[in-house]
Amino acid sequence: MASINNRSEPLRIAILQCDNGLPKALEKYKHYAAISAKLLEAGAEAAGLTEKDLDISIWDVVNDVGRYPDLEDVDGVFLTGSKFDSFADNPWTNKLVEFVKEILAQNRVKLIGVCFGHQIIGRAMGAKVGRNDSQGWEVSVTDVDLTSEGKKVFEGKDVLSILQMHKDIVFDYPPGVQPLGSTSRCHVQGMFVPGRVFTVQGHPEFTEEILVEILEVRHEQGVFGDEIYEEAMARVGKKHDGLMVGKRFIEFLLDR
Repeated sequence: MASINNRSEPLRIAILQCDNGLPKALEKYKHYAAISAKLLEAGAEAAGLTEKDLDISIWDVVNDVGRYPDLEDVDGVFLTGSKFDSFADNPWTNKLVEFVKEILAQNRVKLIGVCFGHQIIGRAMGAKVGRNDSQGWEVSVTDVDLTSEGKKVFEGKDVLSILQMHKDIVFDYPPGVQPLGSTSRCHVQGMFVPGRVFTVQGHPEFTEEILVEILEVRHEQGVFGDEIYEEAMARVGKKHDGLMVGKRFIEFLLDR
């Protein structure tokens, strides 16, 4: 085991699985949260660690309502994306928001969220979340213009390229949060509180293969018209910064 900031124990990360996934992805990854686990493992390797330095547990918060990790047993909590509404009023979503508030009320366990998870954390911090009806869907590989803080967080980059798949957004930054970036369609592309919270609206864990399946399914369902679908497919294979984001997630958990 590598030395992790003078720790002798692995970094304990609980992934809260907030969706069930699509057939092709599940055939490869077995369960939806494994996609995020792969990102964290790759990020750990990029940060100079090994799989043995991580202790990842998966919690199905959609289908096993009320079953959550004990905060004493984890160092970080990762909220996945989801097809569900982050603003919904139902038992499992409300319980998830309350659990995030519990994490925010203490000062040891860190929070990471992507897409839906980003929105849930924003909601738990008091921000408005909902449909972005004025701008519509933001999909495929997208360039995010980084703030001065975003440039520091993301290794000096001016622009972050990241896979996107969302119509819901966090409308405004909650108090005490450092903005990380924005696009023309979505002002709140990432939130950062040093040592506490790290979120992105995009999907750094997605691959081209995963996004193509989602685009194809939603095109067939009529969610995406031909114009949105074809434009998104034209960009889906572009180079993106998902691995670097995964690395920065791990370094955030290690206070690097």
